[in-house]
Amino acid sequence: MDAIYIPQLTRASERTEEVQVKEFLPGLETLTPVRGHVRVQHHGNYLEVSGQAEAIITCTCNRCLQQYNQRLGVDTQEIIWLDETANQVEDLPLEREVAVEDLIETLPPDGYFYPSEWLYEQMCLAIPQRQLCDRNCPGIISNSGNGSNQPVDNRWASLEALKKQLPG
Repeated sequence: MDAIYIPQLTRASERTEEVQVKEFLPGLETLTPVRGHVRVQHHGNYLEVSGQAEAIITCTCNRCLQQYNQRLGVDTQEIIWLDETANQVEDLPLEREVAVEDLIETLPPDGYFYPSEWLYEQMCLAIPQRQLCDRNCPGIISNSGNGSNQPVDNRWASLEALKKQLPG
């Protein structure tokens, strides 16, 4: 996806540009290309950005550690303020208190908007924090019910063999 030059948006039809997406986003591991669209509309002192997109990702279940595929979708919008001082480097202290009203996205009015970066961020925010393959996932199944001292997960077998070699 090409970057959008913000001043050029003021000359676009309805001050809007819409980008169709059908590609893999760098840094986002998906099984299918991200498909959807991003719409950027210039409103004088801010941009209204909206987008709908979806892809399929591979997740690892937090309980049983098995991998499963999940559809990842976003349908979101955001206001990005245009501010002359947006990308200026300031000599700020390492720690400072930030007011809630300062927690906004800003871009310089004569700069660029990168739809692929914005969509990447939105897709990352949509990845579920709690990843379960099934609502009733039992977790790692123990095969130690036969009375043997076998590890629950066969990946621990080497460690179990090493433990037996140590003097008790």
